[in-house]
Amino acid sequence: MENRETMLEVILQAYAARGRGDLEGLLAAFHPEGVFTLVGDAKTLQIAGTVQGHRSLRETFDGFIATFEFVDRQILSEVVEADRAAVHSRLTVRSKDKTWTTDCLDLFKFQGGKIIELTEFADTALIKNMMSGATETGGAT
Repeated sequence: MENRETMLEVILQAYAARGRGDLEGLLAAFHPEGVFTLVGDAKTLQIAGTVQGHRSLRETFDGFIATFEFVDRQILSEVVEADRAAVHSRLTVRSKDKTWTTDCLDLFKFQGGKIIELTEFADTALIKNMMSGATETGGAT
């Protein structure tokens, strides 16, 4: 069983690294065999799906960092039990000179003090609009 405070600290460090665009800091939070899943239909949103291992995580996260700047993250709630955590966040994200605010839910599983699984539920329609450079969307600011 993982320690609640340790798990939350790893999550906060990963979020801070992502916010800084620090790929190495973000990867450091993940177990070498870590898995990341962006939930969604890969036919509709090409970046949806699952990747595993530091090499694949590096490629995926590098693309995300290059495309989506996290301007702000507010953690709205968190639940930790045994080796799992759930975090509901409100994100302000910039892409292609447009800024959006949206909520996401991250589900974490830990092993050996590192993230072994991260499943992210986000507004994939908004992500698709952001990637296409759409100028208007419900969450745009």
